Amino acid sequence: MKKEAVLAQIALRLRHHVLRMTTRAGSGHPTTCLSMAELMSCLFFSELRLDPKNPKNPNSDEFVLSKGHASPMLWAAYAEAGIIPVSSLSSYRKFGSLLEGHPTPRMPFVKIATGSLGQGLSAGLGLALAARLQRSKSRVFVMLGDGECAEGSVWEAAALAEKWKLNSVTAILDCNRLGQSGESLHGHNALRWKRKFESFGWAAEVIDGHNIRAILSALKTAKKSARPSIIIARTLKGKGISFLENKEGWHGKTLSEEQLHSALDELGPMPSIDAGKFVQRAKASSSKDVPVSSPKVSPYASGASVATREAYGSMLQKLGENSAVVALDADVKNSTFSEKFRAKYPHRFFDCFIAEQNMVGAACGLAARGFVPFVSTFAAFLTRAHDQVRMAGISGLNIKFCGSHVGVSIGEDGPSQMGLEDIALFRGVPGSVVLYPSDAVSAEACTALAARHRGIAYLRTSRPKTPMVYKSSESFRIGGSKVVAKGSAALIIAAGVTVHESLKAASELKKKGKQVTVLDAYSVQPLDEKTIRKLSMNRKVVVVEDHSAAGGLGEAVAALGIPIVHLCVRKVPMSGSPKELLDWAGIDAKAIVRAVLK
Repeated sequence: MKKEAVLAQIALRLRHHVLRMTTRAGSGHPTTCLSMAELMSCLFFSELRLDPKNPKNPNSDEFVLSKGHASPMLWAAYAEAGIIPVSSLSSYRKFGSLLEGHPTPRMPFVKIATGSLGQGLSAGLGLALAARLQRSKSRVFVMLGDGECAEGSVWEAAALAEKWKLNSVTAILDCNRLGQSGESLHGHNALRWKRKFESFGWAAEVIDGHNIRAILSALKTAKKSARPSIIIARTLKGKGISFLENKEGWHGKTLSEEQLHSALDELGPMPSIDAGKFVQRAKASSSKDVPVSSPKVSPYASGASVATREAYGSMLQKLGENSAVVALDADVKNSTFSEKFRAKYPHRFFDCFIAEQNMVGAACGLAARGFVPFVSTFAAFLTRAHDQVRMAGISGLNIKFCGSHVGVSIGEDGPSQMGLEDIALFRGVPGSVVLYPSDAVSAEACTALAARHRGIAYLRTSRPKTPMVYKSSESFRIGGSKVVAKGSAALIIAAGVTVHESLKAASELKKKGKQVTVLDAYSVQPLDEKTIRKLSMNRKVVVVEDHSAAGGLGEAVAALGIPIVHLCVRKVPMSGSPKELLDWAGIDAKAIVRAVLK
């Protein structure tokens, strides 16, 4: 049997699986899957080099289903390729099943969760960068939907793929005309997509997405390209079933049993063919994660004042001794001090320019192939990539984020630059760690802690230079805290710049005959609950933070059931000096003194 005929039969088997799976589950997106059957058949059974037994084989090609709602087609392809048993398809969307409604890495062969649209191409860039650093010939294929190409993050990724000359990336755009509620941005005008991608420097080709010969030819051309390539496949949503094909109103709707029988009759009998033997095998190999070693904290003079953001850069550079550590920044490397890493390890530093969503997406791809990305920008701008951070958490990826220029303490730049919601953002990511150092020593130590932690970690660094609180030999731990002043009159819990305001307040209160305990809660998440509960017994508790009222340190302490006086930023700030703004927000030493004495 000729290759094209084999692939056509596999495509038909895929359609059978998809229709049965979704009707059995009672939910899913069958019509979205039907438009891409020939594309998936050609990819999985002619083009991709796979190792069905080892999801971590670094020689395997990478596939990202950016249009994650088409997961039934992915699971069907996995089953036909021998990655999962065909019998497991009956568990689609069931509680506890690995075959979820949208792919997540609970299924070992899925490296990056998708389904929140517009993110797959960015992840593909990261996978390609990782393969380049590993000197692997692994290629990256990303399946895009035409609806998601309205997302700006797709075009951020397109720009950077050309900039970084990632010719190992091939995107396939399933141009099936229909979105969820109507026609997509350009409908079936595939030439519009071609011109757009060409203007971004990509090699682009328009084909009939149901013509197997055309698909194979386009894939062959893309393989030889010196540029990133995109195949714009003009397809029909619901292809193969007359009452579904190119019809509106079927997105996310499954067939009844009666409709299923009718559809299967129209498709004809399921071909009897062993698709698995047509999978292109990747050369056997294995990879393992290498633990990140922690360098020593730099020696700092006791009287020195150093910004925590600068100390972060110093430790980041030292962490670069580990070949798995990479750094990404969004054109603020001279403010976040990630430029220190770039100076020593330029080949592992990636300036993503002012495109934070793509930066986080690319970090996901790098992490998925075993690297430890440090992603740095202003904390305020990380909020733009909240969805990408959320998906990184769902993916269980090992990424470190550093948000600098936090709170009103940045001063004159004004509210658009002030990170005031960032702790809330990262505390909301399941399993995340949030660290907020107060001086250079704790900043370096916390950066090293983040590097060793497996999972999402967030470092909150400040703009102003702050004096040393700790000796360079001080030890820190995730989930810890430090008592930096002792007294029984009250407990002041602070982090970052407010530790210094609290120490000033403690000094003033001592003059008034009130000795207070000041706790540096540098580990905001997980919180040192045991110490806080112990120290808060029978005394007033004041929590002071340079963050908004919602989701920060104050709420974390209040969640322990401890009554607190919460000093935080409750209004939209303005330009001013750090001193003026700390006073205006009511989080400076004078405000803390008033709160204790009131």
